[in-house]
Amino acid sequence: MNPFEYASPETEVEALELLNDHDGNTAVLAGGIDQLNLMQLDLSAPQRIVDIKNIDSMRGTQPVGDGVLVGALSTLEELKDDPLLADYRSLGDAVEEVRAIQLQHTGTLGGDLCHMPNCWYYRNGYGLLARENNESLVETGDNRYHAILGNQGPAKFVNASRFAPALIAWGARVRIIGPAPGQEELLPLEYFYVTPRHERQGNNVLQPGQMISHIWLPSPNGMQSATYDVMQLEGLDWPLASAACALNIENGIVRDAKIVMGHVAPVPWIARDASQRLIGQPINEATAQLAADEAVLNATPLTDNGYKVQIAKTAVKRALLKAADQLEL
Repeated sequence: MNPFEYASPETEVEALELLNDHDGNTAVLAGGIDQLNLMQLDLSAPQRIVDIKNIDSMRGTQPVGDGVLVGALSTLEELKDDPLLADYRSLGDAVEEVRAIQLQHTGTLGGDLCHMPNCWYYRNGYGLLARENNESLVETGDNRYHAILGNQGPAKFVNASRFAPALIAWGARVRIIGPAPGQEELLPLEYFYVTPRHERQGNNVLQPGQMISHIWLPSPNGMQSATYDVMQLEGLDWPLASAACALNIENGIVRDAKIVMGHVAPVPWIARDASQRLIGQPINEATAQLAADEAVLNATPLTDNGYKVQIAKTAVKRALLKAADQLEL
C-alpha cells in the first residue's frame, strides 16, 4: 500500500474541497470494506483518502417530496431497522441476504452501490476488461462467475452491488454532488452504471471529485417488492445471481412491474420484456415462470457459466412469488 494523506471532513462542502486536490487523485472512505482492499491490492493508489463517516448530513432518512431520502452513509443495519423504509420490503430482503453481521454493521448503502467488481482478473491487476496481450482472459480462462447478459462487448464482469437491483426496481435516484461545491444532480440509478468499452472507462458515471451523498426513493404507494439471492455459500459469499422486483397488484392482477437482475451482467440488468409480460396477469407459478424464462431469453453464457442461466431464472421466479407472498420456503 502506498503512503497517502488522510482527511476527515465534517460537511459535504469540506469533503468536495478535499476530494478535488491532487488533480482528483483522491478516494472516498466510508465503511472501508472495498476501498481498503483495493489499496492493499495496489488497484487504487490515491494521494489522499477522504474519510466521510463524520458527515452527519449523509446519514439517516427523511421524507422529501413524495418519497424518502436516504443518506449514503446509512449502514445496512440501519436500513433494516428504519421505520421510514419498512414498506420497501426488497431492501430489507437485501440486508437479510448479507449474512455477515459485521458487514451489516459497517457496510454503507453508498459503498455498496460503488463496490468495484469482484472479478478475480480485475482483482489481480488485469483491469476491468481483464485483457492481456489484447486478448480477453475471461473468454479463454475461468469464467464461472462472469456475465451471461450484456457481455457481447469487452466487459465480462458482473456488477457487485447487492442493493442496486432493488433500488432500481423502485425507481430510485442518486444524488451526486461535486466536483465543485454546490454542484449536484439527482440521477435515476439505472443510468448511474455503465458498461466500459475501453480501459479508460469506469463502471459508473462518477467523475473525479464527485460522490454519492443520498439516495431518493419514491413513495411505495402500495407497491409490493422482494429480493431473492441465489447463494453458493453462507456468510461472506456473494450471490451467483439475484433478482428484485416491484409490483403494483390490484385485485390480484399486475398493473405495473419492474424486474431487475443482479450479478448476471456488467450493470444491474433490467428485464423489461419480462416485466411487461406480467402486466394484466396474476402472479402465480405459471406466470412467474414465464417471466423468468423471458428474463434470460437473450442470455449468452460463456464456456463455464451456462449454469447461471437457470439460477437467474430461479432468482426471478422466486422474487416474484415472494413479492406476492406466494413463496414457500
